[in-house]
Amino acid sequence: MINAYVKKILQARVYEAAKKTPLEYAKNLSKRLNNHILLKREDMQPIFSFKIRGAYNKIAGLSPKAQKNGIIAASAGNHAQGVALSAAKLSIDALIVMPKTTPEIKIISVQSWGAKTVLHGNTYDDASIYARQLAAEKGLTYVHPYDDADVIAGQGTIAMEILHQHSCDLDAVFVPVGGGGLIAGIASYIKYVRPEVKIIGVEPVDSPCLYAALQADKRVILDQVGIFADGVAVSQVGKIPFAVAQKYVDEVILANTDEICAAIKDIFDNTRVIAEPAGALALAGLKQYVLRKGLSDCSLVAIVSGANTSFNRLQFIAERTEVGEKREALMAVTIPENPGSFHAFCHALGQRTITEFNYRYANSEHAQIFVGVRLAEGTGEKEKLLQQLRKKAYPVEDLTNNEMAKVHIRHMVGGHGGQVADEHLYRFEFPECPGALLYFLTGIGKRWNISLFHYRNHGSAYGRILMGIQIPEMDRIEFQTFLEKFGYPYWEENDNPAYRLFLN
Repeated sequence: MINAYVKKILQARVYEAAKKTPLEYAKNLSKRLNNHILLKREDMQPIFSFKIRGAYNKIAGLSPKAQKNGIIAASAGNHAQGVALSAAKLSIDALIVMPKTTPEIKIISVQSWGAKTVLHGNTYDDASIYARQLAAEKGLTYVHPYDDADVIAGQGTIAMEILHQHSCDLDAVFVPVGGGGLIAGIASYIKYVRPEVKIIGVEPVDSPCLYAALQADKRVILDQVGIFADGVAVSQVGKIPFAVAQKYVDEVILANTDEICAAIKDIFDNTRVIAEPAGALALAGLKQYVLRKGLSDCSLVAIVSGANTSFNRLQFIAERTEVGEKREALMAVTIPENPGSFHAFCHALGQRTITEFNYRYANSEHAQIFVGVRLAEGTGEKEKLLQQLRKKAYPVEDLTNNEMAKVHIRHMVGGHGGQVADEHLYRFEFPECPGALLYFLTGIGKRWNISLFHYRNHGSAYGRILMGIQIPEMDRIEFQTFLEKFGYPYWEENDNPAYRLFLN
């Protein structure tokens, strides 16, 4: 079997549409992980994804009659773009069925190559079933994204390039897995030429179709498929890829959303490119593998398989990155409800950078705050911090791995404060630097009670705070004088309708 795939890979027609991509040394990441990390930059293809290789190799090999009749494909985006570009280059009519959940950027890209699109279902599998129905009705050739020998051979040319570009020692290649076409092609070639090199698949923890199949020793259909990494959101691994994987894939690693987001940031830090979630999946697995095995001085390759992500996803990705890198701790802490308690709590945190601080007055005895704290990577600092706070008698709950807290609660802390006497609302802006929030609270001191507080570090030059503070009428002039001396830009927001409707 492997001999036949290697021959197909050597004969594959990919470079009429695709290009050889760099195998790039990730200097910063290599230093941090104490290994030699290389990124195979498939995000640099004309469609920003490796999928052009397999799609073009398949379509270019069709008979003249099949090409004349037209082609159809189902895809969440990248295979669709590969098919669309290939069809455009070969002057073939193409119809693409895409799930309704496909990011708009991918739909627009497919249409820009001249292909027609139909949106159907919520997953790749829904789209695939419908595409096959249309293929039978219209006499079109169905171009499978992964369960096809010619598609697999096209993807396998990546392995050929890697071994040409890195002829010295190579310990492992990490490959993102959806339906399995990419890993089947890469495993076939590398295990034939360099059998000592490990081939390690990486899947999202909520879409582990190859992992589940290898565990069961047969192909299984997942009940549910997560769609964050939409490029690999497949419920069943392909028949051909599974047969290859059983023999030539050494291991499959599962990565969670936070780890994927952290890997997206790692790729950006080293290349200034924003990978899509599926595109960063291999690196997320590589990092996990290095930590688990305690590796050092090894040569490891991660396939950066694509960069077709929507701009509007970046906020979510950035939010989850710090937790994914284990550089942010999220906590719920109970402090006394009295003037100066915020200041005392910040002193308890020391000089650590606070990434988030949310609070709303609830009762006169205790204040419940939601706080995020920046951590130094790989130091066990979170455990030390929790222990430090508990020694100071602060009841604290670690929410770092609490999905509801990360996705929802951090944005919902607050609400109406009930009867908060003499409350006034202000927005402040101050230069962002370590200890800036502590300095701000030191300036407020113990004179007035804080009844509402929201702060989030967004990585910008200025920090922004929304604060409610109880100021009796007799203290108004004194407080105004304090603000002028403090020197930070501020805005009084008592008449803001958003305050009246949601907080007051």
